[in-house]
Amino acid sequence: MFFSLFISLVILQRLAELGIARKNEKWMKANGGFEVGGEHYKYIVIVHILFFMSLMMEVSFFNKATSSQWIVFLFFFTLAQGLRVWSLLSLGKFWNTKIIIMPNVNIISTGPYKFIRHPNYLVVVVELLVIPLMFNAFLTAIIFTLLNMVVLSIRIPIEENALIRETNYKAVFHQRARFAPTRERT
Repeated sequence: MFFSLFISLVILQRLAELGIARKNEKWMKANGGFEVGGEHYKYIVIVHILFFMSLMMEVSFFNKATSSQWIVFLFFFTLAQGLRVWSLLSLGKFWNTKIIIMPNVNIISTGPYKFIRHPNYLVVVVELLVIPLMFNAFLTAIIFTLLNMVVLSIRIPIEENALIRETNYKAVFHQRARFAPTRERT
């Protein structure tokens, strides 16, 4: 019961985020934004869909019970959701699941972006690990953590190179780590 309810809520959250992303994409493109790296986006979508399918199959097929440490994993999941909301609110209309570049617009460097370059990717890294671990779905945790590493190793350079070309990204983020919080050096 807990598993079904939890996964349903996470899937509903993802669908709501896709709605926000579509709305933001329309606004950005209407205001001079353009998409880069679109050819890899379908693989990100496939990885995320397969993640939920794998998780549901592993838990149901192998009759996995909720982990005895589920509260610890839920704590990290909840922290990640806080970071996700903070990231979305900080980016506002600039947040998207696709790489949409707004030329000559200053990079958002407030909120979690004051400390790390890619807080939303950090959220996904945490989620793809802790959600399966909450339900003892170790195979899903391993496979999709590795697949996500591959996807991010393709996506992040495409995104950063486009931002460097079209915005003040390099000047703002040259000393900030991608995923680990750092203090600004003066």
